[in-house]
Amino acid sequence: MNFTFDTVPNIIFETGAAARIGEIVAPRMKRPFVVTDKGVVGAGLIDGALKSLEKAGLDYALFDGVAADPPATVVKGAVETARAHKADGVIGFGGGSSMDTAKVIAVLVNSSQTLEDIYGTDMAKGPRVPLALAPSTAGTGSEVTNISVITTEDDQKVGVIAPQLYADLAVLDASLTLSMPRHVTAATGIDAMVHAIEAYTNINRKNPLSDALAREALRLLAGNIVRACEAPGDVKAREAMLLGAMVAGQAFANSPVGAVHGMAYPLGGIFHIPHGASNALMLEPVLRFNAPKADHHYAELADVIAPGASGSAAQKCDAFISRIVEIVEATGVERRLSQLGISHNDLPRMAEDALKAQRVLVNNPREVTYDDALALYTQVL
Repeated sequence: MNFTFDTVPNIIFETGAAARIGEIVAPRMKRPFVVTDKGVVGAGLIDGALKSLEKAGLDYALFDGVAADPPATVVKGAVETARAHKADGVIGFGGGSSMDTAKVIAVLVNSSQTLEDIYGTDMAKGPRVPLALAPSTAGTGSEVTNISVITTEDDQKVGVIAPQLYADLAVLDASLTLSMPRHVTAATGIDAMVHAIEAYTNINRKNPLSDALAREALRLLAGNIVRACEAPGDVKAREAMLLGAMVAGQAFANSPVGAVHGMAYPLGGIFHIPHGASNALMLEPVLRFNAPKADHHYAELADVIAPGASGSAAQKCDAFISRIVEIVEATGVERRLSQLGISHNDLPRMAEDALKAQRVLVNNPREVTYDDALALYTQVL
């Protein structure tokens, strides 16, 4: 069996670590460019980190203009601002959009390449400046992946995938997640569960390390997501969710995602529905669609989250899907497209756009056609 496995070289998992991020990054950068969004700033989540940067004597600049599903225009503007600051390092602080934006800035700030030049796989050339990432949500796993997903000017979601996007350092502080609203906790947590499930069923790059990480991630996430939603101040549950999301990120960075993500991308690109909520909507229909080809893998995952399941692979697969649906329903996320203002008239365009996501669809256990995509959207309308 041949495979490769890559991840971030330095991970600090410590509740409270964000308040000493200055001393952590000081050996790597003197003029950091801090990338976040206005929600993180407004909630005060970054205050301790900024004070720490000041205490360490670092001449930082703060960019808080990140938008969800990072639009290309915003990313380009952030790159120019980082250049004006003469940044010698980047700190991504916040959710997946902030971290994805930070990765691209770190690659482009000293590069002659444009954003469009690096779309795709291994298109980024040359080194990047030092990069540290600190997630404020337990979901995307972006702190340990080599992927950024950008929304182009024509509302397409494209990936930037390159080894340079692996950060030098990930700082995971569960205290940053304590104030996450229930709907964000639910959506981001389900997103992380999807990462684990799809990494486990990848037909191209499935490998023993990603499998082990995916199983552990799913155990942590499925066992704690409802508790984190219902008791947001439970630090142990929050730590389990943050660890599970990171481990799922390590899994799918090496065994990438499939059709749940492919079907979710148009919801974010066209309708600006948060990525985690989009995945939550499409999870059940895609699991049932994949079952004829992936029931043996789903049966193995049933042993992780539905240990009482027994019988044939098909029966254990059904138990697995039922347990996933039970967890998703318990979190209270929206389950219908119509709840989000999407009508049947929107579905053909969505199906067309979903098929453009071949980067992830090629990993899916079952081929997805236009008619399949249309049917899957119709199921959750």
